[in-house]
Amino acid sequence: MALSDKERAILDFERSWWLEPGPKEAAIHERLHLSSTSYYRALGELIDSDDALSYDPLVVRRVRRLRERRRRARYERRASGERPGR
Repeated sequence: MALSDKERAILDFERSWWLEPGPKEAAIHERLHLSSTSYYRALGELIDSDDALSYDPLVVRRVRRLRERRRRARYERRASGERPGR
């Protein structure tokens, strides 16, 4: 299934958000008309898509790596007995 205009816009935004003035969350709302929560949920689902990988492999792979690092860090904290937020 091909990517929708909104999905392409999310990937395009993720590719260049740091060029936007101000905080990322404000740019998400202004440019995409999404809450940060909705944006990150959509991005998380999108990066598992083969269509997204075909559309922008660099962005998809970068976001996948970041997600995996965060997962690994959470797992290691739990395994060490460290409490979240400490």
